[in-house]
Amino acid sequence: MSPVIPLLLALGLGLAGWLVARARAWTFKRAAPHGRIAALPQYHAWYAALWIAVPLLLFFLLWDYVSGQLIMAHVLASPEAAALPQSGLRRDTILNEAFSIASGTSNRVLNEESVALAEPFRQAVSRYQLIGIAIGLVIAGAAAAWAFLRLKPDFAARTKVERLVLAALLLASLVAILTTLGIFVTLVFETVRFFGMISPIDFLFGTHWNPDPMGNAANPDPSRYGAIPLFWGTLFIGAIIAMIVAIPLGMMSAIYLTQYARPATRKWIKPALEVLAGVPTVVYGYFAALTVAPAIRDMALAIGVSNPSSESALAAGLVMGVMIIPFVSSMADDSIAAVPQAMRDGSLAMGATANETIRRVLVPAALPGIVGGVMLAVSRAIGETMIVVMAASTAATLSANPLDSMTTVTVQIVALLTGEGSFDHPATLAAFALGFVLFLVTLALNFIALRVVKRFREAYE
Repeated sequence: MSPVIPLLLALGLGLAGWLVARARAWTFKRAAPHGRIAALPQYHAWYAALWIAVPLLLFFLLWDYVSGQLIMAHVLASPEAAALPQSGLRRDTILNEAFSIASGTSNRVLNEESVALAEPFRQAVSRYQLIGIAIGLVIAGAAAAWAFLRLKPDFAARTKVERLVLAALLLASLVAILTTLGIFVTLVFETVRFFGMISPIDFLFGTHWNPDPMGNAANPDPSRYGAIPLFWGTLFIGAIIAMIVAIPLGMMSAIYLTQYARPATRKWIKPALEVLAGVPTVVYGYFAALTVAPAIRDMALAIGVSNPSSESALAAGLVMGVMIIPFVSSMADDSIAAVPQAMRDGSLAMGATANETIRRVLVPAALPGIVGGVMLAVSRAIGETMIVVMAASTAATLSANPLDSMTTVTVQIVALLTGEGSFDHPATLAAFALGFVLFLVTLALNFIALRVVKRFREAYE
């Protein structure tokens, strides 16, 4: 069943219930002494509409899954299904193609067996669609009867509606938590499977990374799964080189904008600086690969470095640092601006210069917020992928030379999950183990940053 039909049916019946309930509530208002009822007519209307629409939508969501199973059982029981092959993959391919033909989403026929199964699919879909609509109408009628029987002059409809809205808001707020929990559980499950094949010691402390997706899954070579080069590349590019660029530039821009810039200058410089945060990372990647990396290679040749690579950790780190300047600058700007004016005035009154006031009063007082911004910027940098792919290569190198090619955890996750390997192979499961480690590191950095920022806000609110 098309999702538009249940949605329109629920909205239409809900609207009808809203209008009827509102009209009935107006009769209560006219009949009540002094025209006073426990809730306004609009709350009676919303109570009836919600009682009709919400159960109907929930039923259609459940019916979408149940009807799929019933349709498949109906088709498999038909005489045309007797000719289906026993092979699971080919069988599923034929059934999917027959369903596409029956639903009209595809007219391409790759398997002749699917043509014969199209008609049973059409019959089953029509039958269970009508059954679903009929049951939905019965549920909507029962819900409407329940709602209208409760509508009375002394019925506290407003309280009921507000409770329903509160429950909806609570569910919406739980989406992020449940999503994070689902990601965590998935990563833990797959990581445990990976550590059942490869020792955590070999993975966390090995110095050679070269998984073989086509290798023997039953007897993998643990020496190929040492992730230290990936952890080092992530740290070197995202937390060292990028931060060497982002922290000084971000801090200096924040100090200039809060202490020296005129209001007219700040009005256009600050938005222009924050535009950097909205540039797609693939654009930064092209800039790093086509402009920065060749320039670094040419400079290396000029100073006598032999055979420098056009892909280097330095190129990726520099561009990544430029990308996260707004994170550092914005947090530092807000933190410095939040320092009480009395501290500035007191420092200047004691004879300190503007420079000394910034270095010895404002920056130390705003340090918790600045540190929080830096931590958030680091967590953003270590999760970056496109810039590293396009400017620093996919080679897992354990080196302190910024001109060498390197890679990061996120790049390897993409490489492992976009290949041809099976999801039961340790080379593919290694991506989940890498993701689990990165998830823990990023979560810890965000937690530390939020705690620092919270402490800062409590001090200067």
